[in-house]
Amino acid sequence: MRLLDRTNPVRWARMLSFVFCGMILLASCKKNASNVQSRMQMTVPVTAAVAVQKDVPVQIEAVGSVEAFRTVSVKAMVGGQITHIYFEEGQHVSKGMLLFTVDPRPFQDDLEKNQANLAKDLAYVKQAQANLAKDIAQQRNAQTEVKRYAGLIHQGYVSAEQFDQIRTNAQSLQATVRADQALVQTAQQTIGIDQSAIDSSKLTLEYCYVRAPIDGQAGSLLIHEGNLIKANDTPSLVVINQIQPIHVTFAVPQEQLDEIKKYKALGQLKVEAIPAAESEKSEIGKIDFIDNAVDPATGTVKLKGLFNNDDKTLWPGRFANVKLTLRDEPNAIVVPSSAVLTGQMGSYLFAIKPDMTVEIRPVIVERTMGDESVIKSGLRSGEKVVTDGQLLLGPGAKVEVKKGE
Repeated sequence: MRLLDRTNPVRWARMLSFVFCGMILLASCKKNASNVQSRMQMTVPVTAAVAVQKDVPVQIEAVGSVEAFRTVSVKAMVGGQITHIYFEEGQHVSKGMLLFTVDPRPFQDDLEKNQANLAKDLAYVKQAQANLAKDIAQQRNAQTEVKRYAGLIHQGYVSAEQFDQIRTNAQSLQATVRADQALVQTAQQTIGIDQSAIDSSKLTLEYCYVRAPIDGQAGSLLIHEGNLIKANDTPSLVVINQIQPIHVTFAVPQEQLDEIKKYKALGQLKVEAIPAAESEKSEIGKIDFIDNAVDPATGTVKLKGLFNNDDKTLWPGRFANVKLTLRDEPNAIVVPSSAVLTGQMGSYLFAIKPDMTVEIRPVIVERTMGDESVIKSGLRSGEKVVTDGQLLLGPGAKVEVKKGE
C-alpha cells in the first residue's frame, strides 16, 4: 500500500491537517508544563500575622435596642385654656421646670371665696367664745347665789319661792353654757372645713402650673397654646424621656442564662453598647435587670444594661451592638479572623514555615470576637499565619510577606 499518494489531493490535504494538529498539540503541552513549573517556583506576596497568647474576655454578643430609663406622659390635673408654654420641642427640661400654664383665674376666685368664708367663720368663733365666757361668768355668779340662799333659807331670811327662782336661774345659765360650748365646737369644726377648702383650692391653683416631673428630653408638643383641655385628658400635653441614665435591652439564648446568673452573683457584669454608627464611641455600663421568665416563642431571656450616657450617644429607639463580658480567659491563642478559612473539612489556615513555604493547618476555633479569633487547638503561640492572599496559595507554596504588614 502506498503511504503517500501525491496524485490524490484529498488524501494529501487530510494528511497535512493531521500533521499540523499534532504539532500544535505538542507545543501546547510543552507550554502548560512550563506554566505549572513556573507557578511552583513563583513567590506569592501575602500579608501575615503572628499568633499571640494573651488574656481575652469571654463575651456574649447581641443586638439590643435603646430604651429611655423613664418615660412620663405629662397631663394637666385641671381643665381650662392653655395660656402659655415655656419650652421648645426637643428641649432638655429639668425636674420642677414650668412647662405649661392653664388659665388660673377661676381657681384663684375659688381660693379667695374660701378665704373669705374662713375669715367670716373665724369672726363667728370669736363671738361664740365671747358669749361662752360671759355665760360662764354669769353661771358662776348664779352658783354662788344658790349657795348663799341655801344658807339663808334655813335661817328663815328668804322664802322657798325666792330660793327656787335663784336655783332655776342657775340651772338655766348652766344649760346656756353647754349650748355656747357646742356652738364654739361647731364653729371650730367649720374653721377646719374652711381650712381644708382653702388647702384644696391652693392645690388646684398649683395644678394650673404644669411642671416637669423628671429630668429628660421633651418630645413633640401634642397640645398648643390657646387650646381648651380637660383634666387627665388624652392625648397628653408632651412626653418626656429620661435618657441619663439610659437602658439598652437585649436578648440572649436561654442556654447561657445559668452562666450569666453564676457570674452575676459574683459581682456586677460589665456590658458594652456600641452604636450602629462607627464614628460614635461605645458606652460602658452594667447589667441591672434579668427577666424572670424565658420567652417560649424565641427561647431567649431579656436583659437590660444601665449606662450613664454622659454624651447622649445612646438615643431611645436606636439599635446598638451589645457585648456582655462574663470573665477573662487567660493564655488564649489569638489570630486575626481574616486568617481563618472554612472548607469541607472545617476551619483551617495557612501557616508559614521557617523556609517561607506554607502548609495547610486544620484548626478548631473556640469563638470569634470582632476581628480576632480564639484558636482552641491546631496552632501555637509565635507561629506566623497568612491573613491575606490565600487564594493564590497551595501546600508547599513559597510566600513573601509584604513589608509594613
